[in-house]
Amino acid sequence: MLNTLFLLSSLVFCSKSSPLEGDISLDSIPTKKAVQPLINEASGIADSKRNKGYLWVQEDSGNPAQLILLGHDGNVKKTIQIAGTRNIDWEDMVLAGGDIYLGDIGDNFRINTSGTIYKFPEPSMTVDTVNTVETIRFFYPDGSHDAEAFLVDPLTKDIFIITKKEMPSRIYKISYPYKLTDLNKATAVGTLTYNWVVSAALSPDTKTILVKTYAGIMSYQRTGKESLDKVLQHTPKKEHFQNQFIRQKEVLDELGHDIRQHEQLIINAIKNLNPIQAEKGKFEDHGKDS
Repeated sequence: MLNTLFLLSSLVFCSKSSPLEGDISLDSIPTKKAVQPLINEASGIADSKRNKGYLWVQEDSGNPAQLILLGHDGNVKKTIQIAGTRNIDWEDMVLAGGDIYLGDIGDNFRINTSGTIYKFPEPSMTVDTVNTVETIRFFYPDGSHDAEAFLVDPLTKDIFIITKKEMPSRIYKISYPYKLTDLNKATAVGTLTYNWVVSAALSPDTKTILVKTYAGIMSYQRTGKESLDKVLQHTPKKEHFQNQFIRQKEVLDELGHDIRQHEQLIINAIKNLNPIQAEKGKFEDHGKDS
């Protein structure tokens, strides 16, 4: 359990209606804000559309089944309970089409062949408990997989899960409409050319996908209304960015800037400020251990 980090290798595209002037590249050194009170272990973030100036933060396994509403200034506004859910290993979060999707998709020891994604309308900050939640249970027909990243296409509502440790990482699709009383099949639809995927994000205009690994960030450009799995078969562009390690209680405060025509917040924190060492394409897994 990484108690010292704020956010681990997460990506989020900001949802402001128009970019600010000036181009801020991924090499820019972000400023920091103290998080008060301390968030124990954040595993997913989404920039709120309904509550401007706030982020939704979810915590990893061993933490309550709740969302944290965090201001861009680093102050925690409140926590909201998610009724009828369990936080077995929440690893990623998506805000798409006005709905929040929470991905209970982690499986470090690869002992489960199934997982769960919770879906509900984005709440306002006046809500204390989300009581109406859709539970999307799914299974992998080819065995167990550990994943820390998924995407939801707001055009189709199809869900795409990207596995972490296999070489190469695999892409699985849960087609809409989802079954809510039976297991959904996560169908294998492709692979990447690399592994150790720890986060992914789709831009608000749905034209750009970013995929974060321990080694860097890959970007993909969508043509028309291509299925996201097809987009991920394109040759990616490896983005250069400032790999900034952050002490506990610190959060990047670079919201609202335009990064290659898409507003984006990148938060990258590693336990005890120890970077993950890459050697010959193999990365030591210092990621979440529970």
